[in-house]
Amino acid sequence: MVASKRHRIIIGGGGTGGHVYPAIAIADALKAAMPEIDILFVGAEGKLEIERVPKSGYKIIGLPVTGFQRKLTMKNFLFPIKLFRSMVKARAIVKRFNPTVVIGVGGYASGPILRSAGRMDKKVLIQEQNSYPGVTNRLLAGAANTICVAYQGMDKYFPAEKIVITGNPVRKDINDLNGKRSAGIEHFGLNPAKQTVMVIGGSLGARTLNRSMNLAQETIAANPEIQWLWQCGKIYYEEYKELPVARLANVRLLPFIEKMDLAYAVADVVISRAGALSISEICITGKPSILVPSPNVAEDHQTKNARYLVNAGAADLISDDEAPDKLVQSAIALIRDEDKCKLMHEQLKPLARPDAAQRIAGEVIHLLKMDAQ
Repeated sequence: MVASKRHRIIIGGGGTGGHVYPAIAIADALKAAMPEIDILFVGAEGKLEIERVPKSGYKIIGLPVTGFQRKLTMKNFLFPIKLFRSMVKARAIVKRFNPTVVIGVGGYASGPILRSAGRMDKKVLIQEQNSYPGVTNRLLAGAANTICVAYQGMDKYFPAEKIVITGNPVRKDINDLNGKRSAGIEHFGLNPAKQTVMVIGGSLGARTLNRSMNLAQETIAANPEIQWLWQCGKIYYEEYKELPVARLANVRLLPFIEKMDLAYAVADVVISRAGALSISEICITGKPSILVPSPNVAEDHQTKNARYLVNAGAADLISDDEAPDKLVQSAIALIRDEDKCKLMHEQLKPLARPDAAQRIAGEVIHLLKMDAQ
């Protein structure tokens, strides 16, 4: 048992569902292991975490930090000002809340809060989700006590003695899909007699996946025995809901899927970007997939994530450039290839880590014990 003093934890980061949902899963695992623990989230103002974290029952404070744009834009002139203000605010948060451990899950807010924690001699844990770490985590690795990763070979980027392979946490309701297909069919208004392709472009949607669906309208219409559950993203929904492809009887277009467990339960094949959360969910659910890595991410890390599954025979990969011409036809071919789908399902099993959140919570508790000594 950890010493009886009431411990406090800060979880910093966010920006997308790929950072936010694992962070919430870690918090839930910590609360399950230590109900008396106090947890505070620190995110970026205006980002997904500001809405999602309170819905999960946790407090959050926003920082004004933003990302640095790779193209010339006025936003980059404000970047150093917002970064400085975020560093000042992050230091004040750490000083006031006085956490025992600070966890960084990636995203804009992770850098300022972890740097402040390191400078104030707090225990620091980094949760690196990707097979190729971002610049921020590589720079912060020296101040970290523990670095939790999902992939082998991360000692190329981080000190080997700090690395613990835990896997990436996913939403707990995705861990067990048994008996949920019927509920999913009813929830999404699908036909139980048809096979289903789920198209997800991350929490914000993906223009290429949406465009690929639109361009394949005739192909989708010509194969009515296959239905499509398509999350287009809130920013694209108004544009796409009026298009002929969205009105096809075998297409269910949604701006955002709240019940992801039910969506995975009904899916026979998944089309997805290759963010760390999506990769982890596909591994745990065992769903055959076609991955379309986003080209708009640092260091092309989504392609590296996708290759991890492709090299194991657990997924197919189509590039962003090829997707408009090939994606829908490839998904139809895959869903009809029962042997290939079964092989992908089997190859995904050893890659899944359903207890990742509990493993990371265990590492946090180990740091708490070190602090108590």
